[in-house]
Amino acid sequence: MLTVISPAKTLDFETPSSTSVATRPQFLDDAAVLIQKLRSFSPKKLMGLMDISQDLATLNVGRYLAFEPGIAPALSKQAVLAFDGDVYQGLDASQFMDGEFEFAQDHLRILSGLYGVLRPLDMIQPHRLEMGTKLKVGRRKNLYDFWGSRITNNLNEAVAVSGSKVLLNLASQEYFGAVRVPEVTAQIITPVFLDRKGDAFKVVSFWAKKARGKMCSWIIHNRVDDVDALRQFEAWGYRFNPAMSTIETWAFTRDTPQL
Repeated sequence: MLTVISPAKTLDFETPSSTSVATRPQFLDDAAVLIQKLRSFSPKKLMGLMDISQDLATLNVGRYLAFEPGIAPALSKQAVLAFDGDVYQGLDASQFMDGEFEFAQDHLRILSGLYGVLRPLDMIQPHRLEMGTKLKVGRRKNLYDFWGSRITNNLNEAVAVSGSKVLLNLASQEYFGAVRVPEVTAQIITPVFLDRKGDAFKVVSFWAKKARGKMCSWIIHNRVDDVDALRQFEAWGYRFNPAMSTIETWAFTRDTPQL
């Protein structure tokens, strides 16, 4: 079973890594092409492209200019430890043991606007490039077009190595939109996390992101490679709800938030 998650806008390159093991991103040459394109943007132009503040635009223009080809150890950190958003707080990869990093390397992928697909221990440099950014590169009108089938083909290869023909989608719609679903050679299962709001259940983004990370962490800690075992997942009050689930979408619901 292979699990995919999204990256995060928030980064942490200050905290020392909890592992010395590192790998080279598989699409680093393509990332360099995108960086070269982004270097042509002024802060003002980047503000318009990404709908970000002037401070963020200036920060990221500096990042693009500082970006080094190759791994550049002094500027880089393992992806699963460098991202620091809600999903990654739930994942809490800094607490992984060596064997858990090894399992994650084979069973977890991070979709990325800049790097395409990342393994957890792939070294990345500070950047911001969301998959939904309408960045034109040559004849490619946006990043979905730029990456084409390469992300899907890479995931298919990783699924084959994982030992189970299941692709577990814990990514956001923006990032999973880069996967060409008809070309996927695996069963796709998407867990959703729902909170009771009156008489209905709804997605609460903050909690859903953390729960996706927590589920990913649970899979890694328990070396889960059988998707049926996923029904046993419980965290913060979320439990599998068979009545609200379908073959492709598995619902995990709770009545009251718990910490």
